[in-house]
Amino acid sequence: MELIYEKGSKGRHLDILPVCDVEITEMPEAFKRNKPPALAEVSETEISRHFTKLAGRSYGVNDGFYPLGSCTMKYNPKVNEEAASLKGFTAIHPLQGDDSSAGCLKVMDMLSRNLCEICGMDEFSLQPAAGAHGELTGLLLIKAYLKDKGEIGRTKIIVPDSAHGTNPASAVMSGFTVVNVPSGEDGCVDIEALKDAVGDDTAGLMLTNPNTVGLFDKNIKEITDIIHEAGGLCYYDGANLNAIMGICRPGDMGFDVVHVNLHKTFSTPHGGGGPGAGPVGCKSFLADYMPGSTVGEISEGKLTLKRAPKSIGDMKSFHGNFLVAVKALAYILTLGRDGIVDSARNAVLNANYMRVALKDTFDMAYDETCMHEFVMDLGKFKDETGCAAIDIAKGLLDYGMHPPTMYFPLIVHEALMAEPTETEPREMLDLAVDNLKKLKTMAIEDPGRLHTAPHTTCIGRPDEVCAARNPVLKFVREEK
Repeated sequence: MELIYEKGSKGRHLDILPVCDVEITEMPEAFKRNKPPALAEVSETEISRHFTKLAGRSYGVNDGFYPLGSCTMKYNPKVNEEAASLKGFTAIHPLQGDDSSAGCLKVMDMLSRNLCEICGMDEFSLQPAAGAHGELTGLLLIKAYLKDKGEIGRTKIIVPDSAHGTNPASAVMSGFTVVNVPSGEDGCVDIEALKDAVGDDTAGLMLTNPNTVGLFDKNIKEITDIIHEAGGLCYYDGANLNAIMGICRPGDMGFDVVHVNLHKTFSTPHGGGGPGAGPVGCKSFLADYMPGSTVGEISEGKLTLKRAPKSIGDMKSFHGNFLVAVKALAYILTLGRDGIVDSARNAVLNANYMRVALKDTFDMAYDETCMHEFVMDLGKFKDETGCAAIDIAKGLLDYGMHPPTMYFPLIVHEALMAEPTETEPREMLDLAVDNLKKLKTMAIEDPGRLHTAPHTTCIGRPDEVCAARNPVLKFVREEK
């Protein structure tokens, strides 16, 4: 498919502007380009056809099954998009005063209070723009708190080996040293290894529960107690909050600070560049270090922005991705307390339905009741058929479905991690199971076809190693 820059011809355009009725002021020469930007010169028809065709080549949650594990590509109710499109939210400027932005302040306040209730925290900042940004923010809170107490010798963050890759990266960016602890045979944190890892240099622990293999760690309170007894703090990665929201709270498990992915759990499916939002919540003893400005009440319900006395500073301009916050609040208020719980329970139900339906087809990394996602281990399958996890994933594309996450978590070498989410009906789950069973049969009877899959998509199987090592990052336009 041609790029938009390869279409049209010199001098062609689509703008029909009225005659200017104000004095024209030329831009100073110092601010002008040396030559005009190489923009596409196309007509209205050409640009309309191009982007319509391009949209048809994309695949998203509105097109079909999208079971990426640990990512939760959820349904985004269109009413939430309508709410976020209201002019009172889209036409406002962040430097407006409290009186003319009272509605936006109310949204921020209501969302923060709801997130506090759901997560068991005392205060929330909406400023962080995404999950990893929230991780960085939470770790900087911990760092500021420890420095304030004179605990500068606490330089190590403990991270399980099943953690998201952003966890150790965020810890390093925050100036900490990462200490990995292994998982036990049950897929959860090895308690004895954790006890050996803590010490006077422990700053904290980063953990998500349910964890990355989809299991709720039955020792979670013992884990956070071990860290607290060593003098460290506990950070909760909210990537997997979907399975437990409204049922149990990170704050009650012993966590001191948490980030929430609004774009994973509360209405806005992420992917394709965002936007995301990763609000950070904390217990009251960390509130003095919160970033940016949070909402506070002056009197009689009148709201204003306040800044924490020992704030770590701004993590982003103004107040984060505000329209994502609007959608999240609309989602929470629409579902209510009972709906939030039902959403979590249905996510768990759908995952276990698929897991049980597939357990005789593929080995499960951990063959027990899971939470919102489960991991298939195709190591033995690869040895027997010569077809790997990537072959099954590519083959699923030929059935019009997005594949599960491949090769993650890293502790399962031939992993396929599936998260069907709470919104898929039983018929879709049955179809996905049937397609995966067909792919196993194909791997046994015609492995060559799987090795070259997909065959029905607009792009076949690319040379992924070459693409990773020699990426083409810039289009060079040839003058016509």
